[in-house]
Amino acid sequence: MDSHTPSRPGRRLLHTRQIVCEGFLRDDGLIDVEGTMRDISPRGSDLFFKPLGAGEDLHRMRVVMTVDDELVIQNLEVHTEAAPTPWCAASNPSYSALAGLKIGPGFTKKVRALVGGNKGCTHLTELLGPLATTAMQALFAMRRETNNLRTLHAAPGLLPKPALADTCQAYRSDGEALKAIWPLHRRMQRAET
Repeated sequence: MDSHTPSRPGRRLLHTRQIVCEGFLRDDGLIDVEGTMRDISPRGSDLFFKPLGAGEDLHRMRVVMTVDDELVIQNLEVHTEAAPTPWCAASNPSYSALAGLKIGPGFTKKVRALVGGNKGCTHLTELLGPLATTAMQALFAMRRETNNLRTLHAAPGLLPKPALADTCQAYRSDGEALKAIWPLHRRMQRAET
């Protein structure tokens, strides 16, 4: 242990939550983002509706979100593979209401309005946040494969505002990172609507 790591008392694992999200480019040009969320009980437990053995999943849920190149949701497949009650999967069909929703500013608020609370499942609704972020990263990866961004910036003329502008403090419009990739003298302003 180095001098910067505080000592900790002994501890015992009580619960593990795993979230894995992956983005795939489909042959038809759409992007599938698949996310899996697992809550794992290391020691097992007697739940109200079923016993849970050591290492078994309290929750195991999977969502496949299909988006286009504008990050508009085309389809959602929701699978509840393990849950604490036999009624948990009843909310799965409600997630089809998200088709047509665009990932961007206000996404989380719109999701909660459509499938939050007793309209959906807390865990599936929470999983949509990491799925949306993964969809954005997958789209950026796809664009990096098809466009050399340095070549784009070498071309003369004004540049449109990058999609990542003001998404976090590092990419704030007045910050150094955005000034480097979107120089003040090359900024094309979007028309206000």
